[in-house]
Amino acid sequence: MISPVAEYWPRFGLSPEDLMERARECCGRAYAPYSGFPVGAAVLTEWGKVVGGCNVENASYGMSLCAERVAMAGAALAGSRHPLAIAVASGRPAFCPPCGACRQFLSEFNPEIDVVLSVDGRLEIYRLDFLLPHRFKLEMT
Repeated sequence: MISPVAEYWPRFGLSPEDLMERARECCGRAYAPYSGFPVGAAVLTEWGKVVGGCNVENASYGMSLCAERVAMAGAALAGSRHPLAIAVASGRPAFCPPCGACRQFLSEFNPEIDVVLSVDGRLEIYRLDFLLPHRFKLEMT
């Protein structure tokens, strides 16, 4: 399900293309010596700030960090609790949606966040709840 372009883009003087460009810039800073698969991400906060991140790999693979989680952690550090959109770009022309762990991580902040992806050279926007229809929720009773 492709999400329509939301009303917040013009409010902040941004477009999905602008956010994707920021994600591509972040991709250029990735540390991916093991996979050779650099990824960049850019989060649009609820007040219009863009926070970037890139993947950071480690020889102990489980210690590696995905670009989406790095960007969202930076947005959280800046005070964002309900981000509006995230763009994800890889160093290859391949379709690069967030992995399952990143989808779950993002859903903690906004299960309806718009996810901007490049598909065959064009941008598509998906709502996270489409990409992760049955997210884990900790119900405290």
